[in-house]
Amino acid sequence: MKSFLPSSFTAVRPRIRKVLPAALVLCLAGCSIGPNFFRPKAPVPPAYKEMAGWKQAEPRDHELRGNWWEMYNDPVLNGLEAQVNVSNQTLAQAEARYRQSRALVAQARSAYFPVVDVSASSNRSQSGSGGSTTGGSRPAVNSHRLSADATWEPDLWGRIRRTVEANVASAQASAADVESVRLSIQSDLAQSYFALRAVDAQKRILDENVRAFEASLKLTQNRYDAGVVARVDVVQAQSQMQATQAQAIDTGVQRAQLEHAIAVLVGKSPAELSLALAPLDEIVPPAIPVGLPSALLERRPDIAGAERRVAAANAQIGVAQAAYFPALTLSASGGFASATIGNLISTPARFWSLGLGLAQTLFDAGARRARTQQAVALYDETVGAYRQTVLTGFQEVEDNLAALRILEEESAVQAEALAGARQSVDLALNQYKSGIVSYLNVLTAQTTALTNERTAVDLRSRRLAASVLLVRALGGGWNASALPSARETAR
Repeated sequence: MKSFLPSSFTAVRPRIRKVLPAALVLCLAGCSIGPNFFRPKAPVPPAYKEMAGWKQAEPRDHELRGNWWEMYNDPVLNGLEAQVNVSNQTLAQAEARYRQSRALVAQARSAYFPVVDVSASSNRSQSGSGGSTTGGSRPAVNSHRLSADATWEPDLWGRIRRTVEANVASAQASAADVESVRLSIQSDLAQSYFALRAVDAQKRILDENVRAFEASLKLTQNRYDAGVVARVDVVQAQSQMQATQAQAIDTGVQRAQLEHAIAVLVGKSPAELSLALAPLDEIVPPAIPVGLPSALLERRPDIAGAERRVAAANAQIGVAQAAYFPALTLSASGGFASATIGNLISTPARFWSLGLGLAQTLFDAGARRARTQQAVALYDETVGAYRQTVLTGFQEVEDNLAALRILEEESAVQAEALAGARQSVDLALNQYKSGIVSYLNVLTAQTTALTNERTAVDLRSRRLAASVLLVRALGGGWNASALPSARETAR
């Protein structure tokens, strides 16, 4: 490190005139070392394979909206979703991580400017006699100092610029993570809510069947009392009714757990939330606009976050490569120094200095090369993660498109099966009353009808869950244009 420390302004003036213009030229000519960023290529199909037979949304609804859950027209769900942004603690953690990343951007930007330190000191010292023949001590000496020091490292090779670029990209990735967490929580809430309503529907079906089985038990008891049927009919009817009662009671476990999960998702303790019984009724999955696969790259926050991490890793390559070039440091200091505090702030007590230093590492046993190789490997890793995220996004869309299409077909067939099972119950009961068949026929028909009713509710619940997952796979109406700009990350 070479520096100029002048003792007199007059003597050093020629040097300053030569050094400062050269330093300014170097500062203005600074460039950014390292590769510029380009979005990595990812396999994007021209169309979704499972779109065959898919009913597209109306033209006026060509894209998802922000409050996508309003498509289901359920005011209770709307109210619960509104609480996610306010009270969910997982989302609060993600937002705090984003604020941390913004602080890192501000910290990196501060390196553009000089560091200025101010110091003040006051000392009183005394040394030995120094060979005095009288044997006495030298008088005490006072020293007072007030100074300011400034150092600045011009960004000649773009190390600071690349660091800021990396931190900005990381902050944008963190912002995308917030939206990924938000969408995940919103979709989890919707799925839990629909699952709760499905349990309520199952409970209603079981309760209705318990009442029907009670009537069947009464019928068999009367026929047994009349000597028409054997005792076994009564036992079978009673066993069927009690087994169904047990199933109805058992739904309480799942309902309680789902209600507790919903409470936590909206940021409440389970004791603070109670949802009234409300069966699923006729809620059906709404028409969901899918769009082209290429649009998914801009609509999913996890894909946008992965792309921003690639950009951050790309900038870190430049940071590592900048270490191969010399570092220039400019310094300045000035202040006052005096033996008496009364004369401290005066012209005779004034001092100043200017300095310029240039440093270059000549040998580091391959440390810089290793850091560069590490940065390149990290970049390759993030590229792989980005492409995998894209592929996973396409898979999730295809999975839920297929699920919705197949479950819709299955629901139509199941509705016919349920209608036939209900008709079979009526026929079996009439035949039993007429003494044509045994009660076992009635029992079989009723069990089959109950199974078909519960299956129909399960299919409706699965269709709603698949529709929520499709919305989540499509990004929930989010767009990469909502990411904060470089300027916004520094605010």
